[in-house]
Amino acid sequence: MRLALVVLLAALASCVSLKEDTAIDRLQPCKHSEGSTEGYCGTFDVWEDRDAKAGRKIALKIIVFPALKRKAAKDPLFFLAGGPGQGAAAISEMGREMMRRIGADRDLVFVDQRGTGKSNPLECKNEKDDEDDDATEEAYLKRMRACMEKLQPKADLTKYTTTIAMDDLDDVRQYLGYGKINLYGGSYGTRAALVYARRHAANTRAVILDGVAPTDMQIPLFMARDSQRALDLLFRDCAANKACNERFPRLRERLEALLAAPAKKITYTHPRTGASKSVDVRRLTLSGVLFATLYSPKIAALVPLLIDQAEKGNYTGFFALGTAFDPAGTTIAQGMHFSVVCAEDAPRVVAGAIEKETANTFLGGEMAQWRMKTCAFWPKGKVEPDYFNNTPSDLPALILSGELDPVTPPSWGQQIAGQWKNSKHITVPATGHGTAVSGCVPKLMAQFLNEGTAAKLDAACVQNVKRPPFFLGPAGPDPMQ
Repeated sequence: MRLALVVLLAALASCVSLKEDTAIDRLQPCKHSEGSTEGYCGTFDVWEDRDAKAGRKIALKIIVFPALKRKAAKDPLFFLAGGPGQGAAAISEMGREMMRRIGADRDLVFVDQRGTGKSNPLECKNEKDDEDDDATEEAYLKRMRACMEKLQPKADLTKYTTTIAMDDLDDVRQYLGYGKINLYGGSYGTRAALVYARRHAANTRAVILDGVAPTDMQIPLFMARDSQRALDLLFRDCAANKACNERFPRLRERLEALLAAPAKKITYTHPRTGASKSVDVRRLTLSGVLFATLYSPKIAALVPLLIDQAEKGNYTGFFALGTAFDPAGTTIAQGMHFSVVCAEDAPRVVAGAIEKETANTFLGGEMAQWRMKTCAFWPKGKVEPDYFNNTPSDLPALILSGELDPVTPPSWGQQIAGQWKNSKHITVPATGHGTAVSGCVPKLMAQFLNEGTAAKLDAACVQNVKRPPFFLGPAGPDPMQ
């Protein structure tokens, strides 16, 4: 019996060995310092200058979570992060949770795009961790120029464009031993997915685009326009809600008056440190935080209350949210962000366009102008003219848009859906930037990948998603809502 048991165990071990993927063979179980210990970690070296194949190399960090099912699909899902500037491997634990249904059937692969995460990150962190340091245009541009000069010895800032990064990604695919792969892209990650699918269509099985930011988007030109749309929907929904409308009437007019008021210095208690601080409250101070809240309807539920409190001189809520939205820039590699945007978007923004597109918006043109002025001195990589064409494709695509998204609203998704004949575009109600965990969307994404087509998807279930109730006071929403 002992001999039989040994033989059986050996046979099982042999089966497991035969099942092992090349991806796992080339990686090691992650250490706690690397990420989730349920994943497999490693790196893959690419030339910074892919054309010359000489000089500096970049070690791209890789994390793979093997499929949970024994009989798993051979085609993995590669997760492409947003920003630009966010590292996929750096957020792999969150990404894995988002893709949990999909991860049952296929491997989940997270690769830090060059310039992000731990793959030669081009970071421009505010070393003082002080959100006030960027309060003026002069201070902001001074910090960005200093960051550029600090980065240049460690990176050729012209070699971090999307096209180059997606060729890196295909090298990683081949290194890990995968054939055709599926792509999930969120926000800027949708642009990366579109570029990969265009350049490596033969290696692409299906694509999920969540919050579409196409190659011709011209970041940051339409940020003010699209965020104004999201704010208008918030005002509409508050006015339609009896409790919100009674508690916060005439929100639009009240916000306009608040933003039009002259800059003033106030003293407040810093929400993170508890220290008393003085700060100049300018239009951009408030509009920048307001813009960020619109990404998530759960956070945007606070907006009417914040406006009401600020009218009374209480800005603590605004500053608390400003602190929560990472003023030190620890999740986005801003240097990589500008290496992409300054090469791919800013050169296409013509004179006068920002003034035109930001007119009569709460955000105004200041934020966009600061970014454009950064691009005036930031090194720019080469981008081919056809890069900006939305090339038609036969690949299966599930295109997702949040109805309330302030930066990638449904119009951008519809633009791509019109070019991809095997696509399905779903707008998810009451959802902001990113729909992957909204309502039944996880189920729809998993079904799409398992079937390899969106043709049979029944998207009626997304209509069950409702906007979170508005906060009526510090205690929260009306419990009867």
